[in-house]
Amino acid sequence: MILYYKKTPVYYDSKGQGSPIVLLHGFLESSTMWTHFIPEWKTKCQLITIDLPGHGKSGVIAEIHTMELMAKVVAAILTELKIDTAAFIGHSMGGYIGLAFAELFPNQISSLLLLNSTTSKDNDTRKDNRDRALKFMKTQKDMIISMSISNLFNEDARQKFASEIEALKKEALQFSAQGITAAIKGMRDRKDRTSVLKDFNKKKYIVCGKEDTIIPFSDSVAISENTNTPLKILKGGHMSWIENCEEITNLTCLLG
Repeated sequence: MILYYKKTPVYYDSKGQGSPIVLLHGFLESSTMWTHFIPEWKTKCQLITIDLPGHGKSGVIAEIHTMELMAKVVAAILTELKIDTAAFIGHSMGGYIGLAFAELFPNQISSLLLLNSTTSKDNDTRKDNRDRALKFMKTQKDMIISMSISNLFNEDARQKFASEIEALKKEALQFSAQGITAAIKGMRDRKDRTSVLKDFNKKKYIVCGKEDTIIPFSDSVAISENTNTPLKILKGGHMSWIENCEEITNLTCLLG
């Protein structure tokens, strides 16, 4: 299905019946990341998958895809589907968008699960890395994509999941440089939403990888404690949906 948001196509899908769950992918991913889980999950829930702006088959809406803008796109899709409230699972950047949605539309979100994500804004080092990526995107897009995806995995995981990594790269290489740039800027400029999660008084969870090199384990523990959010710890790194497939399949039981 396609929603035109500000005259820009945004691809989404809805499968299954029951309580709705919005599934939000991360940076350089698309709704295809949920393909393995949908057959199991759709027997219990209505699943709304989205190609976020600039990713997958969706177009580019603005120069900067802020987390707020992308949350508003999600809200428009829920309106189109006549869904009043939904649970959210967001991987990495998808978690940032889920938090923005919780801040903007608190009455439309019933629960929130952050998967390999954080409430924190980028620190100075992270911002510098994003600015460096933006600089090279103009002339070395393929290199930036390849390096960015490889860096989501630790060395052992790169060998174990080599075919999955190549598939991720192959898909991401089809995304436009404009769309990738818009997302990088949006993540770089996002604000800290620790208070949003702390004040969120519905079901909420953080799922983290103990060897995550993108979202340090210690940060996840601190955020969990500071926001009174239950923490589920998995082996492996940032890409738990690949590295811990069986555990992720059972995630929907947390949202209930």
